[in-house]
Parts: sequence; structure tokens; C-alpha cells
Amino acid sequence: MINSPMEKYAHKLVKKIRFRIPDVPGAFGYLASALGEQGAVLGDIVTENVTSNYIIRDITIFFDTKEQFNAAVHAVKKLKGYKVLDIADEVLEIHKGGKVGMASRVRMETLSDLRMIYTPGVAQVCQFIHRYPAQAMAYTSIGNTVCIATNGSAVLGLGDIGVLAAMPVMEGKSMILNKFSGVSCVPLLLESRDAQAIVDALALLAKTFSAIMLEDISAPLCFEVETALQARVNIPVFHDDQHGTAVVILAALLKALKLTGKKKASVKMVINGAGAAGMAACKLLLEYGFKDITLCDRAGTIYAGRTDGMNPYKEAIATVTNRKMIKGSLADALKGADIFIGVSSAGVVSPVMIKSMASKAVVFSLANPVPEIWPHEALDAGAAIAMDGRTINNALAFPGLIKGALHARAARITSAMKFAAAETLAALSGKNDLVPNFMHLNVHEKVAAAVALAV
Repeated sequence: MINSPMEKYAHKLVKKIRFRIPDVPGAFGYLASALGEQGAVLGDIVTENVTSNYIIRDITIFFDTKEQFNAAVHAVKKLKGYKVLDIADEVLEIHKGGKVGMASRVRMETLSDLRMIYTPGVAQVCQFIHRYPAQAMAYTSIGNTVCIATNGSAVLGLGDIGVLAAMPVMEGKSMILNKFSGVSCVPLLLESRDAQAIVDALALLAKTFSAIMLEDISAPLCFEVETALQARVNIPVFHDDQHGTAVVILAALLKALKLTGKKKASVKMVINGAGAAGMAACKLLLEYGFKDITLCDRAGTIYAGRTDGMNPYKEAIATVTNRKMIKGSLADALKGADIFIGVSSAGVVSPVMIKSMASKAVVFSLANPVPEIWPHEALDAGAAIAMDGRTINNALAFPGLIKGALHARAARITSAMKFAAAETLAALSGKNDLVPNFMHLNVHEKVAAAVALAV
């Protein structure tokens, strides 16, 4: 499902470099060799201009580090007749000016339009909503608007980088939700690490929205915020890092079980990462009928009675997982396991650990931007199925879940709605795929329809 170099190498440093190349046979080959010797990976190549003596080309290039980038540029500058004309940061260029903005949905071109949109015509709508408050959903933007709120304490694979640095992620999620479900989004930055303050702020603003999405809030704070906020508002509160990820993991597992012939009630599963995604996935899978799950964190396996690095949420999950009381490291837990789900850190799983798993092992290494083990390494070590977060991505779940909930005017998102989303995604996957392509709009439409029926 990786369709372009930009998608395949999304974890790398991306630069678009404009080169002036001599117009002689083999000139481009020399350039490519100089870049390749420094470990650079070439992406799209566009010819911008051709002169009597030179060709101007824009080349998208992927680097592992800034040092590698500098070395590659230096190597090209040493080539006789070649010149670096410009260097652009592809990612920064896309984000310049922000990625989202508010736009009108109706025309306002005449004085008559203005009088209907604003005074005096707007008074009629205000009076109507005053008499029938529920109609605000139909006659204002509230019914199709969601807020995406963060405190920037657990951003993607970047960690605690604060609210301002988290804003590009909120804008990106807003774009995805709008593109794939037609829902409008308002990103909100909450400068607080206090659960009560966050809940109070969002509760006061809740009438503006038809759902509240929590995003990139660290565990266990996110658990406390979600529970307390949902108790105070009558609209869905949805933490995508938890539940969107859990739904897509369940969807991919359903198809993986079908492809490997394994059964949910008998497989041995290990989840590495006891934060928002790991906890939510564990709970959803247990509720769906998976029986044997061992959850691990940085200190190793979580088990009843463990004291190191525990909190009330880990203590609760320990009572219903790791029934065999495995005590030890992730490597110990993986011995004989059928399924590994990683929502933790880069490189924590080795090929040797994969080889210790059961036959036809399933490996989902979902850490971003670099997974616990690259899929090709897991497959080479004997795994039957191996995927990372580029394929098993929560972008498959949350647009349909939110749209379905809004369509049904649900007060909360239930387990039945999550199951419906996961089963629909699994059913829509190709013959040998675990999940469908999230760029296909009809996937989100079908998920939304299934979720709405499950309310």
C-alpha cells in the first residue's frame, strides 16, 4: 500500500534541491552516484529548464540526518560543472501559512444576501433556535463542527513538545477529517497539564461543537480528561490516539487471523506500550474476545502485584491480562507469541525476538516515525505478516467514526460503534491486504454508515 517515495520515506529528512547539471551524456549518473555514495535516496525528478549547456532539475531527496544532507551537498559541489542552485524544505513549504482556515458556505454578493445572513434576517433564525434549541444542530455550523484539542504533551513520536509545536498536527488531523468525512474542525490549544482545568475549559466550550476530539495528550492524563469530560457533556468525547488506533488494530487483526487461520480466543498476544494507544487497544481487544494478552512497558511485563512504574490504570489492566504472570522483559514475553503489537519506541524489537515467536507470527510495529522493527526485517526473521504505522493508521478510523456519530446525533461513541467500524474496515480490505486504502472516500462513507447503525 506504499505508493510513492514520499510515503515510503516519510520518516526521513526531505529536501527539494535544484541542480544545474552539464548537458552531456552520463552527467546525471555522476550526480546520482555522488548523492548515493552519501546514502541519499532520490525521489521525484523534474526538469525545470534546458539551455545550450546545462539542464536544470529539481530533485526530491531523502536523508537520514542533517549531517548526511550536508555531506551530500558538499559532494555535489566538488563535481566540476555542477551547481546547487536552491534548497527547499519540502515539509516546511507545505505548512507555510497554516493548512486550515474558516470559509463561508453560502454566498454573500449582494445587499440582499447580507440582510439575510446578518441583520435583520438572522433574527428569525435566532428566535427559532431560542424556541427550539435542538434546531441549532441543523441551522448553525454546530451540527457539523468538531474541536480537536491538545496540550501538546504527547505528540506523534515527538513527545512533550508543547502546544505551539503541536498545532501542525492538529491542522493535519483537521484536514483529514474534513477531506474524508466533510466535517469542519477547530483546533484548540490548551496550555495546561491539569486535568480539571482542561475539562473545565472544554466543557465551557462544548456547546460550540457536536463532538470533542482529544489529541496528543499524554497518559495517564488523557484517561482522566476523557472520562471526566464525557461525564459532563452530552456529545461524544473521542481520544483518537486511544480509540482510533485501537479500532484500526482490531480491523487489521481480524483480517490477519483470517489469513493465518488463527483464532482470537486462542492466540497469544503481546502489546508493547502502556500509554494511550496500548491501553485502549488492550481493552478493546479483550472486550472483542481476545483472551491471552500480555502488556509491556519500559520496565517489562505488567502483572498483578508489580510495583515498579505502576499507576492506577496499569494496576487495573494487570488484573485482566498476563494471566500466566510472565515476569521479565519484552523478549521474554514474545517467546511463543502469535501476535506482537507495538505502540512504543523505535527499534525495541530485534529479528532474534521475532524468530522466538510462534509460527505464522503477526507483527504490527506501529511506533512513529520509526517502528519497533521494520516490516521487512520482521518478515525476513520469519513473521507471516508484518505491517507498520504507515498502513495500520488511525486515519482509517476516526473520519468514519466521527461522521457516523454526528449523523446519528450520538451522545457518546460506544464499543459497539468501534466494533462496527473495525469489522467494516476488515471487510473492505483487499484479498491479501489487512486494511483498505484510507485515501478512498468510499471507505469512510461505509464506516460512517456502519457506525451510525450501531448507535
